[in-house]
Amino acid sequence: MSNRVTLQEIADSLGISRNTVSRALNNTGNVSASTRNKICQTALAMGYKQFVSSDQSPLATNTTLPVPNDKTEIALFTHSFPGSSHSGNKLLEAFQHKIDTLGYRITINIIRDYEIENLCFPANIDIENIAGILCIELFDQGYSEFLCSQNIPILFIDTPLTNHCDLQADILYMENVTSVYRLVDSFIKTGKKNIAFLGDRFHCQSFYERWQAYVSALTDNGISVDINNCILDEDSSPYSDPAWISQRISSLKTIPEVFFCANDFLAMSTLRALRLMGKKVPEDVSVCGFDNAPESSLVEPALTTVQIHSSSMGYTAAELLLARIANPNMPYKKTYIETDIIMRDSTK
Repeated sequence: MSNRVTLQEIADSLGISRNTVSRALNNTGNVSASTRNKICQTALAMGYKQFVSSDQSPLATNTTLPVPNDKTEIALFTHSFPGSSHSGNKLLEAFQHKIDTLGYRITINIIRDYEIENLCFPANIDIENIAGILCIELFDQGYSEFLCSQNIPILFIDTPLTNHCDLQADILYMENVTSVYRLVDSFIKTGKKNIAFLGDRFHCQSFYERWQAYVSALTDNGISVDINNCILDEDSSPYSDPAWISQRISSLKTIPEVFFCANDFLAMSTLRALRLMGKKVPEDVSVCGFDNAPESSLVEPALTTVQIHSSSMGYTAAELLLARIANPNMPYKKTYIETDIIMRDSTK
C-alpha cells in the first residue's frame, strides 16, 4: 500500500473514531494500551506513513512496536509447496520481508493427505504460538473450512471453488477474468475461432475464473463453447507428461488453432506435446498460459502469458494478515491484484 493512508481509513477499518486513532498514534489523550496496540498494528499493516522510515521501502515498517499477545509465528500451510518456477516464490519473499520487520517469523508446513483426511493440524505445530496462518496451494474444501473454524487469523491466497464452500477468512486473488477475456478476445479478433481450454477448471477458484473468462469471450463473440474440444481432465491427471497430452490432443475432434492453458506449467507441457506430434508453434497451433513463470520467456518459442505481480501480492498478503491479527473482528476482505498480458512468440 502507499504512504497516503489516512487516519480516517485506519479508523474505518477498526470501526472506531478518527480522534481515537489520532490520540493513539500521537500518544496523546486517554487510550487504553490494548486499543493503542491494535491501532498501531493496523497502521503498520496498512503502511501508514508515520511508521515508514526514509531508508526503507514504502511497504516496509519499523520493528519498535510489540507483537500482539507475544505470538511470533506465521504458519504457512500448503499442500504443494511452490517451487522456484512458481509465482509463489517471489510472493513468499515479499511476505517474509514484510513480517520480518515486525519480529514475526514464518514456518512452512506441508499439509499431507493424512491431515486433510483427518481434519487435524500437523503434529509438530505449536498452535499456542501461531499469530496467523497463510494458505497457499491449499485447495481442499473440507480442510479449508476446518482451518476457518479454529479462531486463528487466516489468509488464503487462492481458494477452492467459492461457490462450493463458505470460507470465513480474508482471501487474496490475482485478477483472472479481465486479462483472460482480453487475451482470448484478441485471438478471435485476428480470425481464430477454434480456441481450446486446457486444464482442470474446477481445480481452484482462479482456474475457474479463467475458465469463466474464456467462456465469456467466446460467447460474446458468438462462438459456441465445445467442451469436447477442450482438455479438462482432473488435476491429478498426468499433465506433466507430454505423451499423455499429445494423446489427449489427438483424441479431440479437431486440432485447435489456439490452446489457452490454465497456467504456464500446463502451457509448457503442451508445447512439448505439440512438438512430439510434429506440430509447429505458432505456425500450426498457438499456445498461451498464465503466471509468467521464469521459464516462460526461456522456452522456444517464448510463451505468451499473463503476468502475476507476485511481490505486490506478497506485501498485500502480509498487510491483510497483519490487519486481521490486529483486529480479528473486522469484516472479511476479498482482494484482487491486477495482472498484465505479455504477448510473445508462441501466439504470433
